[in-house]
Amino acid sequence: MERVFSKVRNLDAYPKINEDFYSRTLSGGVITLVSSIAMFLLFFSELGLYLHTVTESKLVVDTSRGEKLHINFDITFPAVSCTLLSLDAMDISGEQHLDIRHDVFKKRLSSDGKVIEERKEGIGGPQIDKPLQRHGGRLEHNETYCGSCFGAEVTDHECCNSCEEVREAYRRKGWGLTNPELIDQCKREGFAQKIKDEEGEGCNIYGSLEVNKVAGNFHFIKSFHQSSIHLPDMLAFQEDSYNISHKINKLAFGEYYPGIVNPLDGVHWFQEIPNGMYQYFIKVVPTIYTNIRGRTIQSNQFSVTEHYKSPEVGRRSLPGVFFFYDLSPIKVTFTETHASFLHFMTNVCAIVGGIFTVAGIVDSFIYHGHKALRKKMEIGKLG
Repeated sequence: MERVFSKVRNLDAYPKINEDFYSRTLSGGVITLVSSIAMFLLFFSELGLYLHTVTESKLVVDTSRGEKLHINFDITFPAVSCTLLSLDAMDISGEQHLDIRHDVFKKRLSSDGKVIEERKEGIGGPQIDKPLQRHGGRLEHNETYCGSCFGAEVTDHECCNSCEEVREAYRRKGWGLTNPELIDQCKREGFAQKIKDEEGEGCNIYGSLEVNKVAGNFHFIKSFHQSSIHLPDMLAFQEDSYNISHKINKLAFGEYYPGIVNPLDGVHWFQEIPNGMYQYFIKVVPTIYTNIRGRTIQSNQFSVTEHYKSPEVGRRSLPGVFFFYDLSPIKVTFTETHASFLHFMTNVCAIVGGIFTVAGIVDSFIYHGHKALRKKMEIGKLG
């Protein structure tokens, strides 16, 4: 056993020197102090890099099918009243949604941009005569009211008892409500007067949309001037100028994730010529973000170009703000990672060993250089 220990002892790459032979110098002490500080600084720097997450990106082909596209928006129109503002959406598959109201909210704004308190729907002008029944006569005492839908009924027994129900029936048919004064319910509720009362007001419209994940568009136009060809019917209020000045407070295609940049947030555009068409052409890039804990966020990035189409003389155009979006076939994946512990330990060992070796070389150079210089000086004195 002693022979084995002896052989192992001979393999010692770190032979020990008796302390009596050590020679400590001032330069050695300074170099030791400086190298120790450098070791600590580099160690904590490496520790920070180890604890800090790094985001790795990768491009892959988007093979997903049958998914939905979630759009969040918050847009302010300082010169369009909420009653006249409508949100519509359609895509290349032919699916269209007119005057979307689900998950869409509106705030009336005064001319100076302050929020106006909302009043209940159906409250407007004074009540005129008795309500008109579906069969054509006026509502009699103890008779159940069933208003006409003016040809937009789905069934023979359907009733439209308010202006809003008539407008909804017309939307289902794809018809345009050209003159609300000819609709008994709207006339009784003072719908036209409500529009006039809101003249000069603005509107903040916000909420979310869920659409098919195919190319399409959504846009903001006058609400009740929709027809089967989806152009505003200008028979009523046709002389009104339509100022589409707007500010995009927020527009996002999906959930927020760290580092996302939505290029249209905070964009403000002021219109000088009324009744134009402002268009945003958006390229949507599907994005998957996975954080360090493994939580995955399905979202989208987008790039955008803008174009303003001024009204052309003699041609019927649709004034409004349009967002045309298309999807990229390439998906971006972001993954949060950090260096492995073994990588961290390797770098720490390299820092300690490298500084120790370099410090030893410097110390040896200074020590032997000083020793040789002192020896020459002594020889010169003797000579």
